[in-house]
This record gives sequence, C-alpha cells and structure tokens, in this order.
Amino acid sequence: MTLVSNFLKLKQRGNMAFLELGTEEAAVTMVNYYTAVTPQVRNVPVFIQFSNHKELKTDSALNQRAQAVLQAVSAVQEGGSPNSDTSALDSVLAQAPSPVLRIIIDNMFYPVTLDVLQQIFSKFGTVMKIITFTKNNQFQALLQFSEPVNAQQARLSLDGQNIYNSCCTLRIDFSKLVNLNVKYNNDKSRDYTRPELPAGDGQPSLDPAMAAALNKDSSLLGTPSGMVAPYSSGGGFQSSLSYSQGGGAISPLSAAAAAAAAAGRVALSGHSGCSGVLLVSNLNEEMVTPQSLFTLFGVYGDAQRVKILYNKKDSALIQMSDGNQAQLAMSHLNGQKMYGKIIRVTLSKHQTVQLPREGLDDQGLTKDFTNSPLHRFKKPGSKNFQNIFPPSATLHLSNVPEDVTEEDLRQLFSNAGGTVKAFKFFQGHKMALLQMSTVEEAIQALMDLHNYDMGSNHHLKVSFSKSTI
Repeated sequence: MTLVSNFLKLKQRGNMAFLELGTEEAAVTMVNYYTAVTPQVRNVPVFIQFSNHKELKTDSALNQRAQAVLQAVSAVQEGGSPNSDTSALDSVLAQAPSPVLRIIIDNMFYPVTLDVLQQIFSKFGTVMKIITFTKNNQFQALLQFSEPVNAQQARLSLDGQNIYNSCCTLRIDFSKLVNLNVKYNNDKSRDYTRPELPAGDGQPSLDPAMAAALNKDSSLLGTPSGMVAPYSSGGGFQSSLSYSQGGGAISPLSAAAAAAAAAGRVALSGHSGCSGVLLVSNLNEEMVTPQSLFTLFGVYGDAQRVKILYNKKDSALIQMSDGNQAQLAMSHLNGQKMYGKIIRVTLSKHQTVQLPREGLDDQGLTKDFTNSPLHRFKKPGSKNFQNIFPPSATLHLSNVPEDVTEEDLRQLFSNAGGTVKAFKFFQGHKMALLQMSTVEEAIQALMDLHNYDMGSNHHLKVSFSKSTI
C-alpha cells in the first residue's frame, strides 16, 4: 500500500492540490498508472502530473494530526489497531455531536433500500433506527447509531464513497436530531430495537423470506452467480477510485440486479422470476401513445417494444432491455401522474411483447423500438447512467442551438401545456434548466419535446434534473 506522507490543498485554487508520497518510485508508478486510466472523485475527472516541488512545507502540527487521524481510521477500517498515537482519532471521534446521521444519495442509478443501508453502516456499530424519505427530488435517510462515536467513524469512512461503481454516492453529515421516533416497521422506516411495531396504514412490511435471507447472509448484498461483490463482507468499500484486480469492478447492470434483489422485488439473473416487461395501467386512453410511453420510460432504460392493449386501452405492456431497467423504471414511475391520471407500474408475467402478425392492422397500438437511435443507454459508460433522477418539475435541456433564446424555449415549453416558472442557461449556451409548475407538467413536456427538432441538425435532449432554480 502506498503511503501518502503529505497533502496540501490550495485555498486560492480550490480545484488543485499537492500530494506527497513516501517514495519517488511510488509517485512515478501513480502518475504512469493514472495517465492511462483517468481517476474520478465524486464523478469528476482528476488529472495527475508531477510537481516542480521536491517536498511539501505544511503546518507541521496540523499535518501530523491529520495524518494520525487518516492512519488511525484506516487501521480501524482494516480491523486492526492503529500503530500510531490514537489521540488524534480519539479527539475527532469525541467531537461527534449526535448518534444520528443524515444521508443523501447522489447519482442514484439503482434503488437503495433500507436494508442495504443497514448492512453498510452496521460495520461501524449498532444501527438502532433508520427512516428513509425523498426531499428535493433526492433519496435521503436518517440513521441512528447506539453511540455518537460510531456515527463519527461511519461518516469519516463512508462520506463520498459509492455504493456501486460510479453511482449511488453517499453524502453524510450529522443530523441536528439526537433521537429518531419511528412509528412503523416497513420498507420506509425501521426500529431495530422494537420488532413488534406495526407496518402502519397498510404499508407493506418487510417480506419474511427476505428478512430471513438478510439475517442469514452477513455480506452486504452477497455475490450472485457470475457477479463480483460491490463490497466485501470484511468491510472493504469500493470507491470510484478503486479497481478490482480479479474479475473487474461490478458492472452497472450487475449492480442493478443486486440492488433489485436486495429490494426483494426482482429475482437475480439466472434465477426464476423477472423479465424485462412492465404492465402499465390506469393510463389516459384518449391521450397515451406508444411513442409517449417509449419516451417517458426511456429515461430509465432502453424500451424495446410498447403495446397498448387492444381490448383495454388504459393499459400497456412495455418491454425494456432487461429486468434491471424494468425495475428501475417501475421504482421511479409507479404512482406518477401522466395526462391527468395516476399510473400504476408493475412487473408483467410476460417474457416479451409480441408484435402483431404480418398483415394485421392493430391501429398502431404496437411499436417496435428495437433499433431506435433514441436509446439513451446503448453506449457503455455513457454519462446518462450517472444522470438518472426521479421525475421532477425541473428539466435539464441539452443540445441547445446557439441562436435559440430563453424566450424561444419558454414559449416552446409553454405551448406543450403548462407554465414555465423559472429558467437558467449554463455551460455557455449549450444547456439549460427549465422549471415547470408541477411534476405532471414536466412529464408531459419531456414526452412531447425530447428529441424536438430545433433546426440546424440540433435535436433537443430533455431529462429530469435533481436541481432547482
């Protein structure tokens, strides 16, 4: 393991820092390696090169204290005892203001369940209670340890780490609360000290079979056949900078399968259960089209075929590329309002969506999008994988022509039905944020205007944003 002996972040230039390694050989190895493989910290590329400085001059007392903390935390994570003076670590841990942590999940490409959080954080102490919720279009959680020192250890170790490679990033801080009041034990909240609590208001409680499986398996998500574990049972946690030497880091689709399995909704690849077909019901049959469903569900995966049922036109079957994308679309779109009606999205028993027999006119109710150029996730490693968010009133626009004005875009989206509340250009003039009055209006605007021809070979790209204006 390479020892970092000194670190200096430039206050005047917040995006630059100096890193001093233990030996020159280690520095050469690091620069050579990351010349070929660009590292990322919190999904931002980091560029590494040699400095003209031979050594770093830093505040000695402050630097020694920081190094002691880093070494002590590393030793605790590895299950050993720190070989340096632990007074620095003890000092930091003693400053923990509360046993309750506030957790925000950024870039949540895959569902993160209450049980996944419990298994990750329980490596640092006894997890007493968890409450999950959505705020500002972001998945958040409050998690209470038995002791504040455990909360501090978890925060120091896990803040900024990814649950899965390149996504589901943990942002952790202390909550102002010192105790959580949990009323129900279900898939949204849990008090592990009071198993007798009701599920509450008809909300589903944890499936007994899933609970038994989680209790039996001490690893975080286990390692399904053919997959690499996203993190090991020994507490090792893959960050966006870690590279597996064996079978490689867990792939996004494998991660989705593991996350879906943890949610207790989808069988793992190779097991009986999930196809990639969704059943969508309670649609507005006067308004809905295969194209509109393709566009909306295409935000969360590559929809291959769409069929509106001939004898029940308020229902449709949508075939995604695989069960993982189907799970993701279901988790984000079930219960959303589309054309004035709250839609219901469930997994279908069908394995595929059948095309109509040749020569049979089904009134355009079935469309095959297999070769559509509008699939967002065909390209491996696409940035689209990192920018998937729940439906929100704020839309992200890209591929905007230079000669298009704010007024042009406001008018375009107003004509789609709804009111534009706020607007902001960024990245020069190529991108923009546009806020509609409601989430329903934003959903309709996305369906109507994604891939809209703006002229000059520019087709507007529209997606949901986690930001507000």
